[in-house]
Amino acid sequence: MASAGAPAYAHSDSGFTRARRDFRTWRRTRPFWAGLLVLLAAAPIIYFPYFNLSLGGLSVAMSTMAGAGSLVIGLTLIVLAGLLWFQPIIRFFAGCVAVFLGVLSLPISNFGGFFVGTLFAATGGLLALAWGPVDVRPVDVRPLEMPDATEGASADAGPEERAGE
Repeated sequence: MASAGAPAYAHSDSGFTRARRDFRTWRRTRPFWAGLLVLLAAAPIIYFPYFNLSLGGLSVAMSTMAGAGSLVIGLTLIVLAGLLWFQPIIRFFAGCVAVFLGVLSLPISNFGGFFVGTLFAATGGLLALAWGPVDVRPVDVRPLEMPDATEGASADAGPEERAGE
């Protein structure tokens, strides 16, 4: 119990707790997890076409002619993730484009970053399509009014008896 002027939990006003609470509030007003998955999808799609592996004296290069296409798809996914976080009103467009780019990366970017990028992009895009803003307006709640026995309606009257009222 706290007095009128003191907070109930004085230790909860620390900087870290306030930042975490503010981040949680921000995260809940937008498709955060969809944006995170779309952002993570860009990493393997961009990385694997430019990947060079050295095994002793043997150098294996996975660079392909589709490297530019992979770069464009990956950068577009990064932009879509930012739009999902900072402009949640366009979540439907961004979700559709993310799913499309994830599927398009299959033939262009080494099987979509070895299917990891495709799965992340498709899952994030579908989460963006499914997300909807929460209506924060207060609901008008009125107390239930009980029928008065003096008005002629009985509390235990059936639906047939009340139909004539």
